[in-house]
Amino acid sequence: MPDSSMRCCCLRQLGRVDYASALQLQQQLAADRKQGLIPDQLLLLEHPHVITMGRNGHAENLLADDDTMARAGIAFYPTDRGGDVTYHGPGQLVGYPILDLRDWKRDVGAYVRAVEETIIATLAEYGIAAGRIPKLTGVWVGERKIAAIGVHLSRWVTSHGFALNVSTDLSYFQYIVPCGLTKPVTSMAALGVRASLHEVGAKLAVHFARIFDCEMLEN
Repeated sequence: MPDSSMRCCCLRQLGRVDYASALQLQQQLAADRKQGLIPDQLLLLEHPHVITMGRNGHAENLLADDDTMARAGIAFYPTDRGGDVTYHGPGQLVGYPILDLRDWKRDVGAYVRAVEETIIATLAEYGIAAGRIPKLTGVWVGERKIAAIGVHLSRWVTSHGFALNVSTDLSYFQYIVPCGLTKPVTSMAALGVRASLHEVGAKLAVHFARIFDCEMLEN
């Protein structure tokens, strides 16, 4: 039985979902959350190859033209999240928390740090010592970025989220300057860890529930 004294968060492990469908789902859930119709949500999924540009994005950080992306089978979407340009694709665990921060902390910085801490704690279970780099968003192993974060808030309800490279084909990052930074990227697989997205997602959900002080319910 769920603990009635704790906030609830519904976990949805969705498998592979195209970006447009996932964005539409996020927007619907965020609207429902604003109206108090549903509890907090955590969507975990992977996308087919796609490059997205945040509202602070710079065109020069997209290194491929439309024809090149089409030949590589990469879709492109501008988005309303924070951050610059990023890549999503198979083997990458994407998380979209739909949270009402009025029920947690009305602090965007604390929210981003908590998402980073969730990923750091998850990686620690696999023996990967990840951390932060001052003044940069995301999660790093040394100087290599293993997880990107870009969020959107509307009336204190979050959308968009994070992307953790589990077994991602890192060659696809050649088409962008990830998040506007010229630092290299890495993945759990590149660091010698073999794990499925579902398994990593399940471990991450446990840490998410602990760090955000909520009861995680499988939807």
